Amino acid sequence: MQHNFLISAEEKEKIFHTELVKYGVEYEQARKAAQILACTQADELLSQQDRQTVTQACNKWSTERKRYKRIIISVVDERRH
Repeated sequence: MQHNFLISAEEKEKIFHTELVKYGVEYEQARKAAQILACTQADELLSQQDRQTVTQACNKWSTERKRYKRIIISVVDERRH
């Protein structure tokens, strides 16, 4: 059985914003990046500032997410031994 889930741009924006803030991206930067990520505009049509906002927010998200993952793995490993 195949399910087709359609997520509105507004829902995508909320999901992106929540994830970005969760991993340390400043609230307003996360809001702007989430708006850009949720829109359907081609990357080539985005301004340099918009591309920079998204890149910075996503880099921060990625770095912090990896850091949290390492911490969790470390704690789990410590509890095993």
